[in-house]
Parts: sequence; C-alpha cells; structure tokens
Amino acid sequence: MSQYDHRESLADLFLTRREMLARMGNGFASLGLVGLLGDSLIPGSGSFPDSQGLPDLNPMAPKLPPLKARAKRVIFLFMNGGPSQVDTFDPKPTLHKFAGQAIPLNLPTERKTGAALPSPFKFEKYGQSGLEVSELFQNVAKHADDLCVIRSMHADVPNHEPSLMLMNCGDARQVRPSMGSWVLYGLGTENQNLPGYIAMCPGGYPIQETQNWQAGFLPGVLAGTYIDPNHTDVDKIVENIRNRYTLQQEQRAQLDLVQKLNTKHLARRQRDAALEARIHSFELAYRMQAEASEVFDVSKEPAEVRELYGPGNFARQCLIARRLAERGVRFIQLYHGAGQPWDSHDDIEIAHRNLAKESDRPIAALLTDLKRRGMLEDTLVIWGGEFGRTPTVELPTPGANAGKMNGRDHNHYGFTMWLAGGGVKGGMTYGSTDEFGFRAQDKPMHVHDLHATILYLLGFDHTKLTYRHAGRDFRLTDVFGNVVHEIVA
Repeated sequence: MSQYDHRESLADLFLTRREMLARMGNGFASLGLVGLLGDSLIPGSGSFPDSQGLPDLNPMAPKLPPLKARAKRVIFLFMNGGPSQVDTFDPKPTLHKFAGQAIPLNLPTERKTGAALPSPFKFEKYGQSGLEVSELFQNVAKHADDLCVIRSMHADVPNHEPSLMLMNCGDARQVRPSMGSWVLYGLGTENQNLPGYIAMCPGGYPIQETQNWQAGFLPGVLAGTYIDPNHTDVDKIVENIRNRYTLQQEQRAQLDLVQKLNTKHLARRQRDAALEARIHSFELAYRMQAEASEVFDVSKEPAEVRELYGPGNFARQCLIARRLAERGVRFIQLYHGAGQPWDSHDDIEIAHRNLAKESDRPIAALLTDLKRRGMLEDTLVIWGGEFGRTPTVELPTPGANAGKMNGRDHNHYGFTMWLAGGGVKGGMTYGSTDEFGFRAQDKPMHVHDLHATILYLLGFDHTKLTYRHAGRDFRLTDVFGNVVHEIVA
C-alpha cells in the first residue's frame, strides 16, 4: 500500500460527530426502506450507493401520486410568442361592428392600442358540442368534442420574458423549477433509458433559453433535456449517442469505475446537488444509447402514420412526442414558432395563417393517434402560449411593427388555451372574455389556477407538492392557485 493509499484508508475510518450520528440514526431506517421500496433502489435501476454503502433513492424512479390521477403524462404544445385568441378559439363578432372605431372600454394605458381590428378568419361550429373554432384550425376542430377551451386565461404582464417564466415555472421573476421538473419530482418517469422530461425547440432556444425547462433548486437530474428537432440524423439530435470505440461491456465497466469514484467523492462533499445530478446523468447517458437512437427515428413508423402527421418539422415533433409518450416519458414540451413566432405585431393575417398551416394538421394527427391507441384518456395535451393578443390594431411603433396597421400587440389580460384528454371534460368552453375579447370577464383563470388544475389531474394537491429550499417550502403555484373542478371529468 502506497503512502497515498494509506492516507485515503485512514480518511475513510474517520467520522465527525455529525457523520456518526447520521449513520446511527439513518442506517437502520435505510435498511428498512430497501425492503419497502424494492426495485427502485436496486443496482441497475439508476440508483447509486451512499456513503454508508446503502443505495440512494433514484429521483427518477416511477412514483404513485397521493390522489386519484386522471393523467399519467403531459404533452405541452407551446405556441411561442402568443397566438391571438380572437383569431383562433374565441370569436368576437362585435369587433366587426366597431371595425376601425375606438372600443368603448376603459382599456389599460401601459400599452396604447388603436381601433378595433376584426378577425379576418371565419369561425364555424364543430362537433356535437357546437364548439366555435377559426378556419385556421379546421383539422384540430374535428376534435372539438375532445377539447376543453379556456377562454378566460390571464397572466401578469404584457412582456415575453416574465410571461414565459410564469407559464413555464410559476414565477415571472425569480429562478424557480419548471412545471415539467415539478411533475418529474412528483411522479418520476416510467422509462429509465430516456429522460423523463424533454423540451423540443427547433433551431435553438426560445426567449429565456434553458430557464424554460430548468430544475431550479430541485435536483438537477429533474431538468428538461433539450432536443433540436431541426436535425433528422439521430447522431445530431443527441450528440455522442453511439460509442464507436469500445464494446458495451467495456463501456459499462468504465462507467462503473467512474461512478464508484464519483460516489466516493460525493460522500465527502455532503451530497452536493450538482455532483449528484452529474452522477445520474452519466448513468442516463449510458442507458440512452440503447433506446434514444430508436425513439427519435420516425422512419420506423408505418407510412400511413407518417402521412397522417404530414410533412414538416413540427409534424415530426408531434410524432416524436407520441413515440416518447408511449415509451414512458413523463413531460414533453414542443415549441412552435421559434423562427417565426406567433408574435404578430404586423401582417397578422399572413403570419397566423402560415403558422396554423404548419401546426394544425400535426396537432390534429397527434390527438387522433393518441386516441386510437387508447392513450388520450391518460395523456394531458395542452395548447397555448405565454399570453394572447389585443383585439385592437397595434399603433405604429418604430422598430416594433414596421409602421404597419395590420397586427396586434401583446395582451395578458385575456387569452385562450385548450386542454384535451387527461381527465378534462371535452366539448366545452370555460370562462369568457368581454365582448371584444380583451379582458377575462367570466370565471377568470390565472396561470396559477391552470398549474393547480394540471397537478390535480396528475394526482397532486398543489399546496402539498412542496420542496424545502432556503428555509421554506416552495411549490409550483407559490402561495396562489385554485383547482378548477368544473373542467375535470
């Protein structure tokens, strides 16, 4: 034994008073947990031994929620930039009566707007429910009886950055865990060979970048994994997905050695969260080699299925989302409008028509595909952006709308989102905006209420799904939010 090895062995024998008490107090309890928790703690399940040699609970292991769960997974179709409610799912015929005239409302003054701008798109009733949907979403409208359209959403401010953070993380200003991370924290994931939370945004990040799928103060392993769906080659979608230099058993032996050293390092650093996340990431990266290359390869789907979704990048995203969902991935978020966002300050008729053309057929196909596979009933599909748009024309602003008078400004006072599957009532609308579509009027539903309801559908009381950080218990909904039971089936 070298002098260095001797020093290491002596260090292993040394216990501080705190460590001795921790081992005595936790050791027998941990032995009992091994029997209670079973496979979630055994080697090969993604767990690693702690400083006492006992396995540490895998934060990604599947868990049962405390309440009745209507949904098992979430697919969030995020329309980046803020789609217009009065041009999609909230028809306002009164705007035609006041076209070109000032709206007789006491409108907020922080963002001055012009005259009423009627929607250039026709609305029709669909399904047995008679749900009114714009011509922009004729394919999605075929699922009218599956949609729960919330027409009274409202947020806090008319700016992209804080509104994205509020919608994705429950707080407009502070660094907080994303909704997907909270869901993964509460439920774990059913597939240990894939990330439990995946965010797909083509060509790069949206505004606020990775903060949209951050883990915040939750364990780092619960953060979303970013995928660029612009790539069709699996080796580019997930870098280094294949090991071309060593055999699988050799790679496993190398990883086991690295993990043993890292775990020993972790035990001496009071379970450092970043290091613990890195250990889990190494293991997940190894396991992904077995399954990720297959799940992102949509060419394996039958031609009939690929034809259902249609061509284009977003169609491939939606098909990948279904493949991820059926393989046990817990939270999947798809960003649409990364290159050309739904932020139509001008030319709204052209811009919204193009964006809807890209997304209408794939979204409808996703709902059809989930439904015929028996997955829609326990998959919660969410559609919407960070806010909506004004029912009035945006006034010319240098650098904002090229001086045109054919677009809409941001509007957080009232906008529309819809939910489908996952235990929500279909074929209904909830709440409403005023007769012009500007402000939530009947049954206003804040983003916190939406989050509380989503967690309820997944089997959680949002006031009790908490994590202690900096001396207090935090939750996705902060100290707000009410479950909207009227939309729960």
